[in-house]
Amino acid sequence: MLQLVPTPIGNIGDISLRAIEALSNADILLCEDTRVTKKLIHILKERYNTIFKENQNFISLHSHNEKEFIQKLSPSFFEQNIVYASDAGMPGISDPGQALIKYAQENKIEYDILPGANALLTAFVASGFVETKMLFWGFLPHKGKDRAASLQGALNSGFTTILYESPHRLEKFLNELSKEESTRKIFLAKELTKKFQKYLFGTADECLKKLDNNFRGEWVVVIEAGKHHNDSAVSQNDILELDIPKKTQAKLISKITGENTKACYQRLLNL
Repeated sequence: MLQLVPTPIGNIGDISLRAIEALSNADILLCEDTRVTKKLIHILKERYNTIFKENQNFISLHSHNEKEFIQKLSPSFFEQNIVYASDAGMPGISDPGQALIKYAQENKIEYDILPGANALLTAFVASGFVETKMLFWGFLPHKGKDRAASLQGALNSGFTTILYESPHRLEKFLNELSKEESTRKIFLAKELTKKFQKYLFGTADECLKKLDNNFRGEWVVVIEAGKHHNDSAVSQNDILELDIPKKTQAKLISKITGENTKACYQRLLNL
């Protein structure tokens, strides 16, 4: 059997009883980073007196080796208790995991997903934005036209949009947002559930001023839904299905979303 087990995103007290049970009974632990999982298990042994199976096997499974690892699998591998745990949070959310589930489905392998800590949902609720339809955008591309097009897509999604940003690029993101939409409200959550957890709310410029060049930590960004919420009976997907030039598609999409036509066209080229 395969189980995907979420781990605390900061505060160790957030781990569930079911997660502890799954980790302690695992024959093989597939880990985004074996060092991180071993440290978690050590804490569980010390703090909660948890008894773990002897001779558990730890195997590294991350975004760089996931495809190759799954290609070498056989269904018999899952006759043991297999657990996949990411470093922090829910597997499959900006972490490996989905490909394992697809393999299990295709090979009729029993699997289960345990609920648990998740940064994007925590930040979404903490933001206080009343538009409850939300879209998870993940990480923006690091640079260039791909990043600009992705940012336009996030700003003009029509939903409250959540993305992750590193401390090395948060300032860049806020400056980009200030240039594109200086009045758009955002919510920033830093180091969720950890000792130095912090919430910030305001425009990009207001947040930059509050941060005062201190961008350290892992950040979740929640972007308020734009004014051009897509209430049209025609959706972007409807337009994309039409057999018409991409420039025409971009013009039509910009009409119903308010997105800049050139940015929309570039985004379509990158799809």
